[in-house]
Amino acid sequence: MNKLLLALLLSPVLYGQAQAQKTEKLVPYVNPIIGTQRMGHVYPGATVPFGMVQLSPETDTISYELNGKYNPDVYKYCAGYQYDDKTICGFSHTHFSGTGHSDLGDFLIMPTTGKLKLNPGTADLPGSGYRSRFSHRNEISQANYYKVKLDDHNITAEMTTSTRVGFHQYTFPKSDQAHIVLDLMSGIYNYEDKNVWTYLRILNDSTVIGYRQTSGWARTRTLYFAMQFNKPFVKSGYKKYDKKEVYRGFWGKFGQTENFPEIAGKQIRTYFDFKTEEGEKIKIKFAISPVSMAGAMNNMHTEIPGWDFEKVKNDGQELWENQLHKIEISGNKEIKENFYTSMYHTMINPTVYMDVDGQYKGLDQNVHKAEGFTNYTTFSLWDTYRALHPLFNIIEPKRNADMVQSMMAHFDQSAEHMLPVWSNSGNENWCMSGYHSVTVLADAIIKGNVNPGLNLNKALDACVATARKRDYEGIGEYIDKGYIPDEKTGISVSNTLEYAFDDWAIAQLAKKLNRNDIYLEFIKRSENYKNVFDKASGFMRPRLNDGTFRKKFDPLSTINEGFIEGNSWNYTLFAPQDPKGLIKLMGGNKKFTTYLDSLFTMHLPDKYFEETEDITRDGIIGNYVHGNEPSHHVAYLYNWTDKPWKTQERIRMILPIMYKPTPDGLGGNDDTGQMSAWYIFSSLGFYPVAPGSDQYATGSPAVDGATINLENGKTFTIHVQNQGPKNVYVQKMVLNGKVLPNPSISHSDVMNGGELTFYMDNKHK
Repeated sequence: MNKLLLALLLSPVLYGQAQAQKTEKLVPYVNPIIGTQRMGHVYPGATVPFGMVQLSPETDTISYELNGKYNPDVYKYCAGYQYDDKTICGFSHTHFSGTGHSDLGDFLIMPTTGKLKLNPGTADLPGSGYRSRFSHRNEISQANYYKVKLDDHNITAEMTTSTRVGFHQYTFPKSDQAHIVLDLMSGIYNYEDKNVWTYLRILNDSTVIGYRQTSGWARTRTLYFAMQFNKPFVKSGYKKYDKKEVYRGFWGKFGQTENFPEIAGKQIRTYFDFKTEEGEKIKIKFAISPVSMAGAMNNMHTEIPGWDFEKVKNDGQELWENQLHKIEISGNKEIKENFYTSMYHTMINPTVYMDVDGQYKGLDQNVHKAEGFTNYTTFSLWDTYRALHPLFNIIEPKRNADMVQSMMAHFDQSAEHMLPVWSNSGNENWCMSGYHSVTVLADAIIKGNVNPGLNLNKALDACVATARKRDYEGIGEYIDKGYIPDEKTGISVSNTLEYAFDDWAIAQLAKKLNRNDIYLEFIKRSENYKNVFDKASGFMRPRLNDGTFRKKFDPLSTINEGFIEGNSWNYTLFAPQDPKGLIKLMGGNKKFTTYLDSLFTMHLPDKYFEETEDITRDGIIGNYVHGNEPSHHVAYLYNWTDKPWKTQERIRMILPIMYKPTPDGLGGNDDTGQMSAWYIFSSLGFYPVAPGSDQYATGSPAVDGATINLENGKTFTIHVQNQGPKNVYVQKMVLNGKVLPNPSISHSDVMNGGELTFYMDNKHK
C-alpha cells in the first residue's frame, strides 16, 4: 500500500506499537450483516475505515416516488440492502450507513451471462432483467470484503476497496455472452429527475472515464469516475432512456449505440461484452473523485496500481485490525461480536472527501486543496455529536481534529455563513434540527484536540455566527422570546431544547477562551429549555406566540406535538447541560426519579409509533425510545439523583435488548455510528452525557475488561471484578488506587492513562 494512503488512513503515531500490541485477530468478530434489516439500514459491503468508496450490493430498485407521491417502501432501502430480499441488482460504490434519509448508490455494476438485458427486472420476475437470485448460504461479508454467488448467472462476485477505489472480481463460467453492465441511472432514493447529467468516455478497450451529476438530498452533486478492466472488452454499447428530446443537436451523424467512444445524457445504461473461459476472473478497478475524471484516474493509479485482489483485501483488513485494536476487550463471543461490529460501524462515517492530492470540491462549487488536514464529509450531526465525536476525541483525536477543520472549511465556503447541520459531498442537506456542529467544535477544543493551525477564536466566532442566524428555523424568535413559538414550526419545542444545549456548549468554549461577553450571552440562552416546561402538566410543551401553552396536547404522540423524532415524555428529559436544574424544575429528586422509572416501565400503545418510519417496537423499552438519539443520555440521569444504582440497572438492561448479533440486531437506525458509539461507551462503563464538558457519567460495564490504546502512547485499562449477568451494580470504582467519590470520571483521567476498576455485585449499595 502506498505511503500517502497509509498517511490518510492510519493514526499518525505508533503504527509499529499498535502492531506489537495485538493479541488476537479482531476482524473475525466484525459482522457487517448486523443491522442490515429493518431499522439498521447498514450496508454489508466492502470499505476501509472512513473510506470514500463504500462498495455494496443493492437488493432492489425502489423509487422514491409512487404516483406522484412519496413511496414509504423506499425507506427500507436507505442503505440499498435488505436481508430478507432474494435478489441482487448489482453493486454500487457509495452508501450511507444507518441513516433515516438517503442518497448515493452511485455507479452500479452488474455482471451477467446470456442474452444482454439492460433493465434490472423485478424481484418477482428476476429473469426479466439483469438482476440475479442469491442465497445467504453463498454470501460472505467481512470488513473490506464481500462475496456472493449470483445464481442466475453462475457468477461468483467478490469485492474489496481502498479509500477511493472499488475493486471487483467476478469469476465467470465459460461463455461467449459475458457482460458487465454499468447502470448510470441507478441510485438510492431515486426518482425520474434525480439524474441531472451523465457523461462517459471510452479511452481504450479496457479504460472508461466519466461523471454523473445528481440533484437529490445533496442537491448539487457531481461525482467523477475512472473504470479499468484487467482484460479488453470485445464490444461496448449503451441504451439511453431520456425523455423525448426537443433538441438533439447533430450527433445523429454517428451510429452511437455500439462501440462509440463518447456517451452523454440523463438516463443511460452501458455494457461491456467479453468472452470468458470456465473460472476466468474479470477484474474491475473503479475509482471515484469529487473533482475530475483525471483525479479519479490518479486515485486509481496511486491507491491500486496493480491487479492483486488478495493484496488489496488484506491491506484493507490490516487497516481494520489497527483500528479495532484501539480498544481491546475481554468477554464472551457475543459481546465481542457486538462490540467490534459497533467499532466497525463507528469507523465507516464520516468519510474522506478529497483526492489523493488533497483536492476536493467545496460548498462554493470551487475546487479547494486541504492543506495540512484530511477533508471529511457525511456529517450527520444531530446524531453524532452525542457520542460518536466524543468517542473520536478518545480513540481518533487526530482524525476528529481533521473533521473539525473540515467543518471550518465548510463554514468558510458556506453562502449562508453557517457551520454544517447535515452535510454530504460538498453540499448542505439541512436535515434535522439544532446546530450541533458547534458542540462538536466545543467538545474537541475544550478537550485540547485540534490541529495546531486552527484559529480557536475564529472557531468560536463561527459557532456564534451560526447560533445567531436569525432566519434559520426559528432562531430569531428563540433569541427574542427565549423559545420558539408553536406557530413558527412544527418542531418548536425540540428546536428550543436543542438550541439551548448547543448554546451551553458555545458558552463553555467562550469560557475556555476568556470571551466573557460571549459566555454571558450564551450561558443565559442555555437556560431557555425552562421556557417550554409547563409546570401544570409536568412536560415540555408547545408554547404559543402569546406566551400561553397549546391547549390540545398529547405527551405520548410523536406527530404534530412540537417534537422531531420523539415525544414529550422523552424530550422533557432533554437538558443534559443542566441535570440538577432540570430535576429542580420537575419538582425535585423524588418526582424526577418516579418520572424516569415510569418512562422505562410504562406501556406505549402501538398507535403512537405505527405511523412513524424511524422507530418500531424493537427500539422501545416501555416508553423509553432508545432507537432515536434524543434519549441516549436518559438512563444516566439517575446519577444526579440519590439512586445512581438505577443508572447501572437500566444500562445493563438496555444493552442486550437493543444490540444483538443478528441482521435485525439494532433497535433503531445506526445513524452513521451514533447507536454503536452508545454501545461502546456504555459497555465500557462511562458515557458523555453533555459533550462540551470534560466529564463522563459512569454506568455499569458489560465487558469483562478493556484496554484503550491511546494515540499518545498511553493506555487506559478497565478492570471489572466479579462481573456477571446479574452483577450489574457497582459497589465502588477505583481509579489509579483511589476510590472515586462520585459516579463520574474526567477526560484527562482517560487520556493520561492508568487503571479504572469496577467492583460489581448483584445488589445495589
